Amino acid sequence: MKKIDKLLLSSFIGPFIVSFGIALFVLVMQFLWLYIDEIAGKGVSVFILIELIAYLSIATFPMALPIAVLIAGVMVLGNLAERYELSSMKSAGVSLIRIMRSMIIMAAGIAFFSYICSDFLIPIANLKFKSRLYDIRKQKPALTLEKGVFNEDFRQFVIRIGD
Repeated sequence: MKKIDKLLLSSFIGPFIVSFGIALFVLVMQFLWLYIDEIAGKGVSVFILIELIAYLSIATFPMALPIAVLIAGVMVLGNLAERYELSSMKSAGVSLIRIMRSMIIMAAGIAFFSYICSDFLIPIANLKFKSRLYDIRKQKPALTLEKGVFNEDFRQFVIRIGD
């Protein structure tokens, strides 16, 4: 591994981790906001909420990874251009493809990890998330009653609340 590769990878990892964390947080909060009506007011413990957030974060990994790679790549190349390191490398005869080779290999590894996550982990996480959400819905079904809607949350009864 040459010094150019070490320089680029060391400057790529920091922005990648930060942008991945921010993107994952935003995506998890977006999905959690959809289910807040079903979770709030049911007496759900903190551990179950952490479990739900963990399942959601596994499901949003493949969406957050490309955003993080894009932001980190733009930041690294922007910093190199700002400090004139990119132009000095180009004037030394190093091609742009050679400069970006280590970041391309890193992005390919991240894409492979995203594929593995999408193929194996996400179906399990979605199943467990929906199962846990179903259990939460069944805890206190009286809170989910709406006017004019048939509700089958109770064992032997179908309830409809009139207008």
